[in-house]
Amino acid sequence: MRTSVLVAASAGTILTGLLAYAAYFDHKRQTDPEFRKSLKRNNKRLAKAVKEEVEAQGAQQREVIKQAVQRAKEEGFPTDLEEKESYFMNQVAKGEGLCQEGTSQIEAALAFYKALKVYPQPKDLISIYDKTVPKEVLEILAEMVAMDPGLQLGSFTGESAGAGADNHGVE
Repeated sequence: MRTSVLVAASAGTILTGLLAYAAYFDHKRQTDPEFRKSLKRNNKRLAKAVKEEVEAQGAQQREVIKQAVQRAKEEGFPTDLEEKESYFMNQVAKGEGLCQEGTSQIEAALAFYKALKVYPQPKDLISIYDKTVPKEVLEILAEMVAMDPGLQLGSFTGESAGAGADNHGVE
């Protein structure tokens, strides 16, 4: 026998075996109720494991974000007008660079957060971020802002801008 005939016969046998197994599996899946229940249980178990892992990763990411915000607060922010302007420009450039690289979304969001902290009108800056910053980074930035009660942004955090004590009964 030639090797080409032997290889073709082996490949044909393997292919026939795979097709027979697929037909057997499909027949068993369609006719055996216990087998179907077993498949459903396995699928549910797998889905539950995936869901738990996603939740654990989300909790871990929130903790990393919380630590990043805490570090930024501990480092402090400039108070001098010229220092604020320079700091703002550096942080925005850093955030944009990190967004383009796509390496660390949390670091990019942290840079935008630091710029937001020194910007005189944070609401205006948020509307700019909304148009220019990638959605994933913007979501992380929203979590950072939510973790900082000292940063008042109004509509970005769900508060309304003019709803303060200033408007009660005074015309």
